[in-house]
Amino acid sequence: MHSKKQTPVKYYVGIDVGSASVRAALVDEFGTVVAHADQPIQIWEPQPDHYEQSSADIWAACCSVTKKVVRGLDAGRIRGVGFDATCSLVVVDKQFQPLAVNCEGQNYRNIIMWMDHRAVSQVERINATQHRVLSYVGGVMSVEMQPPKLLWIKENLHESCWEKAGYFFDLPDFLSWKATGVTARSLCTVVCKWTYTSDGGWDDSFWKMIGLEDVVKDKYEKIGNHVLSPGEPVGKGLTPEAAKDLGLPEGIAVAASLIDAHAGGLGVIGADVTGHNLPCENQPITSRVAMICGTSSCHMGVSETPIFVPGVWGPYFSAMVPGLWLNEGGQSATGKLIDHVVRGHVAFPELQSKAAASACSIYTYLNSHLDLIKKSLPVGFLTVDLHVWPDFHGNRSPLTDLTLKGMVVGLTLSRGLDELALIYLATIQAIAASLLSCPKKWSLFWWVLLFLELVLLGILDLYRRPWRKWGKLGESCSLTMSIKDFMTRNMKYF
Repeated sequence: MHSKKQTPVKYYVGIDVGSASVRAALVDEFGTVVAHADQPIQIWEPQPDHYEQSSADIWAACCSVTKKVVRGLDAGRIRGVGFDATCSLVVVDKQFQPLAVNCEGQNYRNIIMWMDHRAVSQVERINATQHRVLSYVGGVMSVEMQPPKLLWIKENLHESCWEKAGYFFDLPDFLSWKATGVTARSLCTVVCKWTYTSDGGWDDSFWKMIGLEDVVKDKYEKIGNHVLSPGEPVGKGLTPEAAKDLGLPEGIAVAASLIDAHAGGLGVIGADVTGHNLPCENQPITSRVAMICGTSSCHMGVSETPIFVPGVWGPYFSAMVPGLWLNEGGQSATGKLIDHVVRGHVAFPELQSKAAASACSIYTYLNSHLDLIKKSLPVGFLTVDLHVWPDFHGNRSPLTDLTLKGMVVGLTLSRGLDELALIYLATIQAIAASLLSCPKKWSLFWWVLLFLELVLLGILDLYRRPWRKWGKLGESCSLTMSIKDFMTRNMKYF
């Protein structure tokens, strides 16, 4: 008998750009994460509430981590690449060269980060219009979205940036362009952060009303007049230049991108939970809400019909899961708040040294230290007299008030490691308690995403074109995030 010739295993690369670092994973067709790598990226804070990055720095980091995860692998076995990234605003000129988004004129700092709050005056004026598009962002537009940032650039950097700008990209779309040379935008980014709608496209009256009629005159070329659904193939795949930069084969498929939280949301909401005895097993996917944790946090749920909730972003049609409406809540500073509280404490150097001596992270050490000082009490009782109000960077939802400030009540004169551990605990408790403020319409199963793999697997799912059906909403969740399954069903794209 002749043995069957084994088909070489195929591989896929997912690249995840967060606020402070870039991660890449190499995943095989069976869904196994074979390799992963990460690299920090720079953040500039030239003045309070101004946060900037460099598209060149981010692309270089994407290239570095990708080369690491594919090192030693036969390049011919890599079939596709996908990107997700924060919803930051990238500005380039007509020749796609970076343009400064700062008064210093430093062109390499050409990104206004998602968490930048410089456009306070602009977003207040936008919200005062009460335009109909605002009903799709909870009734109040966030300063973190792109229209107020564009208006700020026009009013503050008119000659140096606005008049010279050729294109304004959401960062995920910039990465797709960098990889393919195609300026198409993802439905995910333009719907969630730019007021585009799946059925109506751009609303001319909105842009004219807020003083950005310029983008209408050029038929939206600068912000996107070619929109693709998440996961659709972009152009002819990886360009020769991008292939060389990334260390990947020329022409492999590149998927229309997702915002980073939405990639994680896709990974969670579509995950196969069979056999784990979870409440959402044998339930429709609309019974799940994903909580995506990072610098900020995002709570995401999908529904068959649009749900309009004051203070909650959405409903967004097909922005994450095709054919379903997406709503989002969350806070602007969660991971960043924990980091701020811990690193700003006078006992932080002591924590660093003790964690290093124990060969563990500072957070692992803090957790073990809390176990030591709690003795026989439940750990929650340690902070009965210490309370944190977590809105250090305003409140995203449901209050939608960027002017709110944080607060700590119950401080003592203690300056030691015990006090640091307690304020760390109180901060985590405050963030967790903020979930209780989510609207009761979202009485869904909360499932917490804390792992890199699900974000990266979410972006890898974008290779599925056309999308596999998610099953009837009344039936059990039929989607499994099996890499093998969705690749084999759609091999014509690879």
